[in-house]
Amino acid sequence: MGLKKPTSGAQYVQDHPHWSAGLTILRELLLDTELEEKIKWGIPVFCLEGKNVVGVAGFKHKYGLWFYQGSFMSDPAHLLVNAQEGKTKGMRHIYFGEKKTIDKQLMAQYIAEAISNQKEGKMIKVERRALEIGPELAAVLMANKSFNKAFLGLRLAVQADYAEYINSAKRADTKERRLQKIIPMVLEGIGLNDKYKK
Repeated sequence: MGLKKPTSGAQYVQDHPHWSAGLTILRELLLDTELEEKIKWGIPVFCLEGKNVVGVAGFKHKYGLWFYQGSFMSDPAHLLVNAQEGKTKGMRHIYFGEKKTIDKQLMAQYIAEAISNQKEGKMIKVERRALEIGPELAAVLMANKSFNKAFLGLRLAVQADYAEYINSAKRADTKERRLQKIIPMVLEGIGLNDKYKK
């Protein structure tokens, strides 16, 4: 059973006691800026005029900062990491762990640059994914009215995730297994990758 979604950044820090000291330092640096703290996807996200700039997150073996448009940053200390090379376009992370201390002055510089970039409008333009519904998914959509209604009620990106999940299977039996897996998820309004966003 996962943790209950936090209602504030302070609660998020409390819910991650192993990293609370480090998360507190990072959060205080962010609270000392003009950014507005919100809870999105279960983590504290600091925004400027409604745009996501920096997030703070704790995991099992590490914690750190997420820069939503980090690909534009100069990264003078070579700390920024692309978590999914080849997939992630803009987001970059700085991770800390047991033996890595936080250089507050350096982190404040990174945060200031992220804010400056946001003000200058430096943003990755997200390309809309084409929705390619294969014959297997199309057959279920035509045969099952409640599934069809639920599927069409999902955001386009979520529909594309499901379609790609089915289409990427090589064998017919794998496609069928995947279809059976997603039907209850779609009916509940759950996205394929929702569990990773908590």
